[in-house]
Amino acid sequence: MTRSTEDGVRRTRRVTLADVARRAGVDKAVVSRVVNGDPRLNIRDETRARVHAALKELDYRPNAAARSLRTARTGTVGLFIPDFANPVYAEIITGAEAAAATRDCALMVGSSTAGGGARGYLDLLGPGRVDGLLLAGGAITDEEQAMLADRGLPWLFVNRRGRTSGRHVILDDGLAARMAVEHLLELGHRRIAHVGGPAGADTAFRRREGYAAALRAGGLEEDPRLIVQGDYGPGGGAQAVHRLLEGPERPTAVFVANVTSAIGVLSALQAHGLEVPGEVSVVAVHDLPLAEHLVPPLTTVRMPLQALGARATELLLSVPADHPVEEVVRDPIELVVRRSTAPPS
Repeated sequence: MTRSTEDGVRRTRRVTLADVARRAGVDKAVVSRVVNGDPRLNIRDETRARVHAALKELDYRPNAAARSLRTARTGTVGLFIPDFANPVYAEIITGAEAAAATRDCALMVGSSTAGGGARGYLDLLGPGRVDGLLLAGGAITDEEQAMLADRGLPWLFVNRRGRTSGRHVILDDGLAARMAVEHLLELGHRRIAHVGGPAGADTAFRRREGYAAALRAGGLEEDPRLIVQGDYGPGGGAQAVHRLLEGPERPTAVFVANVTSAIGVLSALQAHGLEVPGEVSVVAVHDLPLAEHLVPPLTTVRMPLQALGARATELLLSVPADHPVEEVVRDPIELVVRRSTAPPS
């Protein structure tokens, strides 16, 4: 709303509950309870509709600071990731931010690259700065888990499982790996290498299990010489390929645990003079817009990363901190075939 001052300048003032109440023809307390979603409020449907219409017409925006004092909530959700450079986390952030916004919350994101790891991020947050915390990467110790419990702060692991905690939301990484390897088997490949994720990473473990399960289903046994671990980045993928090609017989196909690692895999194969897919096929978990612009365009298994971020946020804000959460976001998972895979020559 605007008002004129003595100097003739029109200034904007905040729309109040009283303004909305006058427009809707109800008491201010009724408007307050509608805004706050009070389930005990018993009013006629047309009255509620009139209040919502007035809120929209006047573009009422709640005073976040005042609300946090009344409700002891900050209206903020924290999200901790390992690295902003990994585009996979951008998808998770997008989903989490959208879900938080529907609940009038903001998303605050931090990473382990800032120094101090999870402990530094927890110390930075301090008491009362967020209503809950999503942990999407990096190691968290038993001591840090105890710190969260002492604060009574709801938290969830996102696409990882803790050693002792029963609070996580994950993707079906095993299924994604099986789909990737089954695609290579159907093309006729039998020497299928695996460029895995870092040792100790729960996602890397689950993808390795899916790789092994698909080989067994195809009548093949794992060959330890065809399995190399690396970090989830282009450098890790490139180093893994160099180690793979030191063996006496190169693979005809490579299943890569992460799309960003696959960038390094493609680059290293080219550096060794190997044509993709003419001499080596490549498929990776996760699909991002960049995948179709690689040379050659990369075959991937598309995962519901945004849905993962959104579902984790919903559960974080709705399930009490002392209740277990063990959920798998399965849909949609689909194979996206591009030009990096073909039958063995």
